[in-house]
Amino acid sequence: MSLLPQLVRPFRSARTWIALGVLAPVGMLTASGMMLLDLRQDAWDKAEQTSKNLVQVLERDIARNIEMYDLSVHAAADNLNAPGVAQLSPALRQLVLFDRAATARDMGVMIVLDEHGDIVADLDATPPRKGNYADRDYFRAHQTRASLGLFVGQPLISRLTGERMLPFSRRITKPDGSFGGVVMGSMKLSYFTRLFSQIALGRDSAINLYLRDGTRVMRQPFVEADIGANIASAPTFQGFARQHSGSFVHTSVRDGIERHYTFTRVGDLPLILNVALSTDEIEAEWRVKALVIGGIVLVLCGLTIALSLLFGRELRRREAMQAELERLSLTDTLTRLPNRRAFEDAGAQAWEVAQRNGQSLSLLIVDADHFKRFNDHYGHQVGDEVLQGLARRLSASVHRPNDLVCRVGGEEFAILLPDTDQAGALRIAEKVHAEVATLAIGSAGIGAGAVTVSIGLAAMVSGGTEVSALADLYRLADTALYEAKAGGRNQTRCARLKSAQPEAQTRKLQLVGAS
Repeated sequence: MSLLPQLVRPFRSARTWIALGVLAPVGMLTASGMMLLDLRQDAWDKAEQTSKNLVQVLERDIARNIEMYDLSVHAAADNLNAPGVAQLSPALRQLVLFDRAATARDMGVMIVLDEHGDIVADLDATPPRKGNYADRDYFRAHQTRASLGLFVGQPLISRLTGERMLPFSRRITKPDGSFGGVVMGSMKLSYFTRLFSQIALGRDSAINLYLRDGTRVMRQPFVEADIGANIASAPTFQGFARQHSGSFVHTSVRDGIERHYTFTRVGDLPLILNVALSTDEIEAEWRVKALVIGGIVLVLCGLTIALSLLFGRELRRREAMQAELERLSLTDTLTRLPNRRAFEDAGAQAWEVAQRNGQSLSLLIVDADHFKRFNDHYGHQVGDEVLQGLARRLSASVHRPNDLVCRVGGEEFAILLPDTDQAGALRIAEKVHAEVATLAIGSAGIGAGAVTVSIGLAAMVSGGTEVSALADLYRLADTALYEAKAGGRNQTRCARLKSAQPEAQTRKLQLVGAS
């Protein structure tokens, strides 16, 4: 139970509440900031995982379909060298060459070209349509490289159908190893458009498919001018080319939008797929939460600071009132001098210091002579003016910071003189008589010298036995005051101490106007 007041006491201070009013919002802001950073990281983690899942699903679908088309192209190239195929009728030979390709979804044009680039077999026509494709990049690539395998060419517009397609081709090798032509199958770019459009991305996000040389095959959202564009020199594509798969954040050279890119190569094909999410869209939902949470926290912080300041101000006001009440409780309202309570507190401290340090301590008890006559003759208002004048004169008689002038009751005053022996106290008493002799009350026609005081002086002597407490010193000074009164007033009498001189020291000061 004794610990409770000690724990509660700090919270009564205005400074404590002001400090709490600052520290609490700082703590709230710090905690909220950490929480918002954690939510932001969650948004990025979610976006990255979503991108990886999308890339994985799309890559598998594209790789599977291209593998199906490659099987059809590979089968046609192998069947051309089968015995007797060349002697079959055009319709039967078409069925033998393209039996597995006819059911392939999104298959575009599929044709067989001889060594001169002319069409000799056509999936969609019997007899085959006419045309020469010796100028196509895929034809020239197989013509010059016997071991090329599956070749994925540049996206093109078919001369037979007018549609955009992505060609896949394989070399036909004659029995003697010479170049015998090309089997070319193509995938409609509408396949990629349909596949990518099924995925709902933000307005500034995109899905891209590139050839390994930087040529864009498809982009979603679709823009005609993007198809076939080469971005091999762009920093983003160079990031794709360095690794098989990965992710990074960069600004697009196409539109200047910062995006988070997640990419992978499509199987063993010369294709690179990426999902590009706008960083603004990744953080869009988080920003809304951050604004809401931040706004609420700022409002709470503002309220906390305001309430703490108001509470602190109220505590300061109460402290000021308590200090003023404390001051008033220690101040005489008429003379503005310290009162008897202040005298007792200061006297106790001065007594302890004197005892501890072996110093002298003197006390003057000052009483206005014939004060009752002033009250009866001039009235209490003039009497009050006399007391106020005495307070000013007594205060003017001492100059050291530790000297204390108090009104201890009625017309009686006390002057406490730390570190002052009897001789020094007598000099102060002479100064008091001299100052009081100049006191005049103009409103009542009381001239200088009309008001006098009697003083009783007691000094604590080191080694003495009569003074063991401040009360003893006061008693001796009060006795000396009565002796001064009995001796004719307007004088100072010193208390008789056995430890001082063998005979009592008495000093009488006769001043002008003494009564």
